[in-house]
Amino acid sequence: MSAAAAAAAASAANVAVIGGGISGAVCASLLAAHGVAVTLFDSGRGAGGRMAQRREVMEDGTELRFDHGAPYFTVSNDEVARVVSGWEARGLVAEWKAMFACFDREAGKFTDFEKEGTIKKYVGVPGMNSICKSLCLEDGVVAKFGVTIGRMDWIQDRSSWLLASLDGRDLGHFDYVVATDKNIASPRFSGLTGRPPPLDLSLLPQLSMMIQDIPVRPCFALMLAFSEPLTKVPVQGFSFSNSDYLSWAFCDSSKPGRAHVLLNSQSWVLHSTAEYASKVINNIGPRKPSADALAKVAEELLKEFQATGLNIPQPIFMKAHRWGSAFPAIAISGDDKCVWDKSMKLAICGDFCTSPSVEGAVLSGMRGASKILGHCPDS
Repeated sequence: MSAAAAAAAASAANVAVIGGGISGAVCASLLAAHGVAVTLFDSGRGAGGRMAQRREVMEDGTELRFDHGAPYFTVSNDEVARVVSGWEARGLVAEWKAMFACFDREAGKFTDFEKEGTIKKYVGVPGMNSICKSLCLEDGVVAKFGVTIGRMDWIQDRSSWLLASLDGRDLGHFDYVVATDKNIASPRFSGLTGRPPPLDLSLLPQLSMMIQDIPVRPCFALMLAFSEPLTKVPVQGFSFSNSDYLSWAFCDSSKPGRAHVLLNSQSWVLHSTAEYASKVINNIGPRKPSADALAKVAEELLKEFQATGLNIPQPIFMKAHRWGSAFPAIAISGDDKCVWDKSMKLAICGDFCTSPSVEGAVLSGMRGASKILGHCPDS
C-alpha cells in the first residue's frame, strides 16, 4: 500500500490507546501522523508514566521538580535512534554529559568510573515527561487524563471495542485498541482496585498465559533536595554494590535544561533495591501506601545514603514514591516487540514486550503502530 493510500485508509480508523507513558505516546503520535483518529486514556494527571516528572512545593513556596522514574535513557537501535534524533532537533531531549561510577557500600569507596561519552545518556528537557507531553499534544491525538479503563468489551457484530471507565462511564467504540498497561489483564489490577481486570482473557485464550501475570520488580524512589552541593560525591550518578537498601543515586539537578534549580542547591533521586521494596510492599499491602508508610521508607533510605560516609547532610526536602509494578522483570513478545491479535484488532505494547528500558518501550510502541497501519483496510 502506498503512503497516500495508507493514510487514506487509516483516516477511517478510530483507535484507543490506553496509557500515556512513552510507549503509548509514541504509538499514538505515529498513528495520528498517518491520519488515524486517536484517543489516549491515562489514569494519571498527565503524560509520562515512568517518565513522569514530579512537582513538589516546599513550605516556603519554593517549587522543586524531580525525574522520579526513569532518570535517563540510552539508544542502540537504529530505528529508535532516528526517532530520538528528531526529538533532539525539536529540543525535547538533550545529552546528559554525566560521569557515573559504582559505590561499594562495604569498602566505602567509588569504583568503576565511567568516563563521559562512553554511552550517550539522553534526558527529556526540561523534564523526562517533556517527550510524552509533546507527543500527546500532536494533531490527531485527543488525550484524556485522570481516566482509568475499567472495562473492555469486544462487540462481535460491530468488530469493535466498547470501553468504559472504572467509574462506569461509557468512553465510546473503537476499531482498534492499543494497551500499554501491563496490568490490563492481571490479577494485580484487582488487588489495586477490588475490581476484575478490564481485559477478559477468555476472549483471547492464546494470549492468556503470556500477559496474565507479568512479573515485576517494585522500587521506591526517594526525592531529596539539599541546600548545598554534595561535595564528597565526585559523579552525577552511581550504582550501589553490597547495599540491601539502595540500587542507584542520581543528581537530578545536574541534567541539562533544569532552569528551575535553585542557586547552589542540589536535587537527588535515589532508587531502592527491588528486594527492599518487595519486603515493604509485602508488609503494607498492594494498595497506595499511607503518608506514614512513605515517611518511614524515606527515613530508612536516607539513613542508608548517609551511612556511605559521603558527608550527606540533612535534606531541606525529602519524599518517597512507590513504583509498585512499574519495572517488568521479563520480556514477553520476542522478535515481534509487541503482542498483536489481528482478529480482535488489539495491540499490547510496552517495555515488558521488549526490554525493561525506555528504548524498549519506544520500539514496542512503534511496532504496535505499524501493526495497526498494516491492518487498516483500503478505502
